[in-house]
Amino acid sequence: MTSRFKFAFAAFAAFTATTMFLGAVLTNDFAALTAAPPNLISTPAQAMVKTHAAQDLTQVTYRVETIQGVKIAYREAGDPNKPTVLLLHGFPTSSHMFRNIISELATGYHVIAPDYPGFGSSDMPPADNFEYSFANLANMMTDLLDRKQVGRYSVYLMDYGAPVGFRMFANDPERVTGFIIQNGNAYEEGLREFWDPIKAYWAQPTPENGDKLRGFLTLDATKWQFTHGTQKPELISPDNYWHVQYLLDRKGNQEIQLELFLDYGTNLAEYPKWQALFRKYQVPTLLMWGKNDHIFPAEGAHPYKRDLKDLEFHLLDTGHFALEEYGGQIVDRMVAFLGRLPR
Repeated sequence: MTSRFKFAFAAFAAFTATTMFLGAVLTNDFAALTAAPPNLISTPAQAMVKTHAAQDLTQVTYRVETIQGVKIAYREAGDPNKPTVLLLHGFPTSSHMFRNIISELATGYHVIAPDYPGFGSSDMPPADNFEYSFANLANMMTDLLDRKQVGRYSVYLMDYGAPVGFRMFANDPERVTGFIIQNGNAYEEGLREFWDPIKAYWAQPTPENGDKLRGFLTLDATKWQFTHGTQKPELISPDNYWHVQYLLDRKGNQEIQLELFLDYGTNLAEYPKWQALFRKYQVPTLLMWGKNDHIFPAEGAHPYKRDLKDLEFHLLDTGHFALEEYGGQIVDRMVAFLGRLPR
């Protein structure tokens, strides 16, 4: 090969590599770039693309898994090879409540935030054709983790997320590496006067007693849940309660919520079992609790001190949905807490 031909070939190769690089960047084809032979792309270019690709793992994706014939929607972000953090939402919201923290957590963790059936973007089978119970929700969330090939995980438990997550824990205690508890109850001390009409429904599950609870499903009640006890209610986005109310107002959804109001009473019989497991397994716990919450007041937070020794305990000057006012502080404490858990 003559020197002139070698030069022409090298120039053509360089032009081809540059064209491939620019084309892939313009089309966001990061996989093609990182997979290209090293003699075609410079090391700095590969490093830039790989960095971009790694950063892209913090992008939240919206996925669906069919479980028990029901499409379960979930948000996912982060590297699946890193420790998993499961985020379990409360009533009447969905994985939407975690929208502002998922990407931040995903820089170091694999994050999964599902919507229960009847909530968020998941399917809503009719109440008379599906088992809306906390035991079944726990089974479905476990099934989701199994299908995602998740082994051990830490879990954020809020409101309904507490009985769902604690049931999952009770079924396989050694699978859970850490609790992040935010206004999620496991003690009868935490069920005060707010719960009186619901307790009446547990005692006598008549249509009349059920109808008395429909007031909890109105726009005024939903807005109250998001704003009561907050320091600056004017900073709480109305998007929260408007989109939640749209979902609550779907035909048949009130019947689903009444089923879960009724079934919540079954959790109380599980409390002694969960508490015994807390004492036995001593799962490291970060507790951050909105102390002005009327639904789950601070009286439900303090009893955890009896049973959990490795407990970081924080009362926050806000209401039920503490992430809306204290999201930054909560995620910072979560990252520090998760960083000391076994991997």
